[in-house]
Amino acid sequence: MTVVAPGASAARPQLIREINEKVLLDHIRRSGPISRTELAGLTGLSKPTVSAALSSLERTGLVHVTGQRTGVPGPAASLYEVRPDAGYVLGLDVGREFLRGAISDLAGTVRARLSVRTKAGDAMARIQELADLTATLATETGIDVTQLTQTVLGSPGVYDPRLDALTLTGRLSGWDSPATLAALRDRFGTSLMIENDVDAAAIAERVHGHGRNVDSFAFVSVGTGIGMGLVLDGKLRHGSHGVAGEIGYLPFTEGSGSDQRDARKRGGFDASASAAAVVRAARRAGVRGASTAEKVFAAAARGDAVAAAVVAEEALLVAKAVCTVITVVDPELVVLGGGIGQAPGFLEAVSQQLHRLAPVMPDVKASVLGRESVVAGCLAAGLDRSWQTLVGRVGTQG
Repeated sequence: MTVVAPGASAARPQLIREINEKVLLDHIRRSGPISRTELAGLTGLSKPTVSAALSSLERTGLVHVTGQRTGVPGPAASLYEVRPDAGYVLGLDVGREFLRGAISDLAGTVRARLSVRTKAGDAMARIQELADLTATLATETGIDVTQLTQTVLGSPGVYDPRLDALTLTGRLSGWDSPATLAALRDRFGTSLMIENDVDAAAIAERVHGHGRNVDSFAFVSVGTGIGMGLVLDGKLRHGSHGVAGEIGYLPFTEGSGSDQRDARKRGGFDASASAAAVVRAARRAGVRGASTAEKVFAAAARGDAVAAAVVAEEALLVAKAVCTVITVVDPELVVLGGGIGQAPGFLEAVSQQLHRLAPVMPDVKASVLGRESVVAGCLAAGLDRSWQTLVGRVGTQG
């Protein structure tokens, strides 16, 4: 026998209305502008039910009529879409040299974008710069910061709940202090979400890049630091302790650019294959003007045989790491990102080594998203979170 709790019968119609509104809102977000008839066909709901739900969503300010569809049999049909100004998302990328940020509306249109070189000497100064960057972006967008429905910060490191702090933060001095996380929360409020920067770039790759319509791929970033974002079965994977993708800690200490102090701090593979390691290897080999990894790659492209040997060694190290990923998770696609990962000719060099090393060969591509990939991923994650929050409010308003 089924026992119905008191009030359950009265609550059931309201619950059904809320579910219908959430379903319609999701379809409008993904497929709008869209008509009532099209929504009825997509959802299987009756036209009167669709009309009632749309009226409720209009009252809450989440959707509006954006025009009419003409030129088809029958009367002109009103078209519905989400109200872009129902909320705004802030995406921030905190790096050692640059801070980048952007604000988008709920339709995903970027309203303002800015990149500044950081002058901060410590974590608190860097947080102040992030706050200043946010204020500038809000002014350019023409909104108040209170209108931000979600803030997502792309940062090196992973969250450790035992310490209530970020750990494995690489080269950002003081960023792993509990005081840093507390100050970030104080500055950006309850809407703050922190995502690993490489994971954020992987999200951007899934939404805007080669990862679209690919269920499993690895985004491998090689540059100032080394990391990986792993998407399996269409979902970003963080692992039990948040360290899925921290391939900088693979125990590779090979190559003339390896630094044992870096290996202890940031992992063996990072010490052997990051941009700093490439510079160290080039200098030891006698490459002239090897002040940055970019200059080493440029020298190799000009025909400098010594620089080319350094680049070849780097490609072998990265191929070994990618081969390890292939044998563990067997992704359909591997995307190379970061300053080194996207360097001209590097994709071909890594692929050549992989053909020799790997038991199977996935598609391997270089990312085309550039330096704004972390911000783009933060915005995408923030939009999803914003819509989850707004959809959760459906039925509690109006």
